[in-house]
Amino acid sequence: MTRGADVVMQALAAQGVTDIFALSGNQIMPLFDASLDAGIRLFHTRHEAAAVYMAEGYAQLSGNLGVALVTAGAGLGNAIGPLLTARASDTPVLLLSGDSPVARDEQGAFQEMDQVALTKSLSKWSVRVTRVDDLGAVIAKAARVALQGRPGPVHVSLPADVLLAKTDVVAGQSADPSDPTNVARLRDWMDAAKRPIIVLGPALNDTRAPGLAARLETATGAPVIAMESPRGLNDPSLGAVSSVFAEADRILLLGKPLDFTLKFGDAAPRAGWAVVNADPEERARAQLNCAERLTLSLDADPLDVARGLAIGGPPAREPDWTARVKEVCARRVATADQKAIHPNALCAAVQTVIADAPSPVLVCDGGEFGQWAQAGVTAPRRIINGVSGAIGGGLCYAMAARAADPTATVIALMGDGTAGFHFAEFETAIREDLPFVAIIGNDQRWNAEHQIQLRDFGNDRLHGCALSGARYDEAVRALGGFGALVTTLDDLPDALHRAIASGKPACLNVMIDGQPAPVVT
Repeated sequence: MTRGADVVMQALAAQGVTDIFALSGNQIMPLFDASLDAGIRLFHTRHEAAAVYMAEGYAQLSGNLGVALVTAGAGLGNAIGPLLTARASDTPVLLLSGDSPVARDEQGAFQEMDQVALTKSLSKWSVRVTRVDDLGAVIAKAARVALQGRPGPVHVSLPADVLLAKTDVVAGQSADPSDPTNVARLRDWMDAAKRPIIVLGPALNDTRAPGLAARLETATGAPVIAMESPRGLNDPSLGAVSSVFAEADRILLLGKPLDFTLKFGDAAPRAGWAVVNADPEERARAQLNCAERLTLSLDADPLDVARGLAIGGPPAREPDWTARVKEVCARRVATADQKAIHPNALCAAVQTVIADAPSPVLVCDGGEFGQWAQAGVTAPRRIINGVSGAIGGGLCYAMAARAADPTATVIALMGDGTAGFHFAEFETAIREDLPFVAIIGNDQRWNAEHQIQLRDFGNDRLHGCALSGARYDEAVRALGGFGALVTTLDDLPDALHRAIASGKPACLNVMIDGQPAPVVT
């Protein structure tokens, strides 16, 4: 006979899970114990939200399921926020939570609550397991649901008595069904276009689907952009794409929701639209927003469709159309020399170092400074805070990147507001030996909101958005990491090289001139 906790860990191992991001608590300690025999490593965080953010970042970098484990009550409550981010970024995350015992349901057990009600609106599937014999099959199904179709988070609630109960039913097997997709029909639709654009959702970006965009562009002759920012067409990392987007005659969305980021379809009011999405809610939303302009809507896996379209040669297109789109996407804001460190100059200095770093991974997080980072720094692999608009997960993403690839040089750029959300996780990084370099663009304020106040209410109405000149670098040194204060641009490259060479979790506290996010024209 096998404990329920052991069944859970065996089922996860059967899905290829080797790492779990967790924060301990009463109801889940049997799972901590069971992980030893299953050969699964636990990365122990300081906050439940950090565990979920790490699972999200890990899934994006590894291409596998990311797993977070938290306890009941406030443990699950603390973990809920990042589900919003994972849902918006189309990231397969399995959130496991401890729960009060089934035998005490409705009796007022410790931390008894309806967990499924809390998570179901933010997840693809949320379930409470009430029988130990069901554990293996539920874990297998949860992994399948998270990974297939439109990827996203799932939640499994694990009551304490179910984890301790004994069973003869062990790990379930995960089926891998795949529905055929009508690639030929979609190709015919695309071939009739003179000025098409293909827009990829976050799950198909270059980090998670390397080389896919380039292959699609070659095979279809259509410019391909990946959209994963809440600023949509105004994302500075997409340059001035908004200046030509309305000229497109056909737009194909592969896993990209037709929502506010595309002005609800008004970004190209005369174009025909096609949507490939396994999520029925997203297909319904596209129909609502585009009505008769939505000429194709396919219930299919966008990755499967993209791979099918990426075979063959392109039809005739309007001359120079793809070149025009690529040119405007490459535009960036130029900045003049100035005494204070401008975010653009900081990014240029970081880019020089990243270009020579082995196996680089870039993390961008934050409001105004985060937008400068996304536009001004590139790397073969990248994680950003995504279309949800949430900030604060950057330090967790950086740790997760190192956990997913122990050879990576991980550079995380974030604002000083962002850094404060999970600053305590520097201790986690040091304890778990997950080195990375955090570059904090410190303008001593919540700059996105400061800019709103300045624009909408005037200079004499600025208040409530100031932050201190806190020495984040000294705090990291006190925890055992590397820290350095940078006040001049000339000092930044050397400080960054020293931080990387330290082999420790590192913090460069860079004093910058707070600028609004770049607007590219």
